[in-house]
Amino acid sequence: MTGGSPTTGWSQSWRGRPVGSPVLFSLIPPSTTTTPPRAPDTTCSGTASLRAMTWSSQSHTARGSAMGWRRAAAADSGLYICMLRNKSSCSKIAMRLKVLQRDEVVRGAGCPPLADMPASHVVIPLQEGKTLDCPDLQDASKMADGEPTVTWYHVIRNNLMCDQPPFWNVNREQTGASLQFHIMEDSFKGLYLCTVHYLRRGRTLNFTRSINVTAVYPSSLPKGPSILRPNKNQVFPAKQNTEVRLECRGLFPYLNSSWEIWWTVDGKSLDKLADHRFSKINRQVKYEYGERTEESVLVIQDFQPEDLNRDYNCSVRNERGFETRRAQLKEEVLLPLVELGCGLGVTLVLMLLLFVVYHVFWLELLLLYRSRFGTDERHTDDKEYDVYISYARNSEEEQFVLSTLHRVLENELGYSVCIFDRDSLPGGTITDETLSFVARSRRLLVVLSSGYAAQGSQALLELKAGIDGMALGGHLRVILVQYKPVGREGWVRELKRARVALALVRWQGDKSRELSSHFWKRLRVELPVRRVSSREEEDEGRSQEVALMRLHSQNSANSQTGLISNTVKEPQKVLNSAA
Repeated sequence: MTGGSPTTGWSQSWRGRPVGSPVLFSLIPPSTTTTPPRAPDTTCSGTASLRAMTWSSQSHTARGSAMGWRRAAAADSGLYICMLRNKSSCSKIAMRLKVLQRDEVVRGAGCPPLADMPASHVVIPLQEGKTLDCPDLQDASKMADGEPTVTWYHVIRNNLMCDQPPFWNVNREQTGASLQFHIMEDSFKGLYLCTVHYLRRGRTLNFTRSINVTAVYPSSLPKGPSILRPNKNQVFPAKQNTEVRLECRGLFPYLNSSWEIWWTVDGKSLDKLADHRFSKINRQVKYEYGERTEESVLVIQDFQPEDLNRDYNCSVRNERGFETRRAQLKEEVLLPLVELGCGLGVTLVLMLLLFVVYHVFWLELLLLYRSRFGTDERHTDDKEYDVYISYARNSEEEQFVLSTLHRVLENELGYSVCIFDRDSLPGGTITDETLSFVARSRRLLVVLSSGYAAQGSQALLELKAGIDGMALGGHLRVILVQYKPVGREGWVRELKRARVALALVRWQGDKSRELSSHFWKRLRVELPVRRVSSREEEDEGRSQEVALMRLHSQNSANSQTGLISNTVKEPQKVLNSAA
């Protein structure tokens, strides 16, 4: 059974000690002063009959305005009302008493019966000392026939077990009826129970009180408050027409006194502002060993540009100090997200379209670029032919070369084409004339087939001359035209070595006959840029061809004198002399 200190007009249900335990009520309100009551000034009655109680010295005690039971019984349960009155007023104080049977009391392992009376609170700084005395011990001493004894318990493991005495050590021990903390440790915090045992007229009585011990940081640490946020260089972004939140966090060391954290706008607290757009939200962020971190958030609704010019200050204070800090704001420019999204989407679509267009029409685009910005090689070199065609001398490939390649390249695309069997003059040396034709051509067009470049053939000589021209001076490029599929194992050694650096264009039969087919477009990319600027250039080209034809007969007759090499090295001079 426990007692308490009720206030006027207050009612509480008290669960107490088991039957047979002593009970002491203090019915004096904290703000009331009185003298020891005399009937009928103080009247207490039970709920069953609402009658004035009959005091029994065997079971009840009365001391001043305090009423108690030496040995509580189950019949003592009920609502008790104390009436305090004088000539001008009357006050009532109510308290409910419930006496529990011993088997109804909940207790932890090794713990005495736990009372429902609120525990006393004691704060002890770490590394410091303090003495605990059991509450109501003095009242028990006045009623006892001798000196009471006290047993202390420390509740551990989530209030389920008790450390039974002796649980102390050099830093914590019981001295007489008190519990002495010489040096407070973190493990010493928690709930402590003290059971008072005393004799009253030959009977042993006891009651239990509880004390909640809290550990706090040592008193030697600084106790002044400090501001954690905002820091000195922090800038809060603010967007127009939006909600802006300014966060302030203050650290308050343990002090048994009041503390405060607040915002001011232009030197005024929020409750004095006429603008209701400003409000605050306070909360506790952390509590550790008595030290608390508190947060106050200033909320600004519908932020306006003129709010940037206001002074926002966060302040903290306790009895040891004061600190304030100004919050800096910077307007955050609103990005046009819709416009940016649309622009980005359009850009991605355009890039995708360009990729598709380039992937599908890259040959056409390349040809268009070459036709507009490409360099006509006829103005930069002294070559006579645009293309020299090398092929295996058989009826099928010869028909393809003469009726298809030669006709399209020369008649429709305007290239000057050299074919040995057609353009060579009788009486000359095949080797010398072959080398001369290849040297005077800008491209060597090799028609690949299964019979091409057989050992000792003229086609092999033409291929070697073209590859040597590419390797030595770079003035000649070799283009491979795959007329029929040929495995790499059928290629000659020179062709295998140079394949990486050579362009390969595949003939696909009827699909490639049209001039707009992939074959002809791909071939035109590898051929020289053909740009005829005027009619006079065409006439001049024809006259030079006639002159070269005349010289060709002379070269074949005088190959032993070195005239061929001079013609290859300086053909323009020869052309001028022939003209």
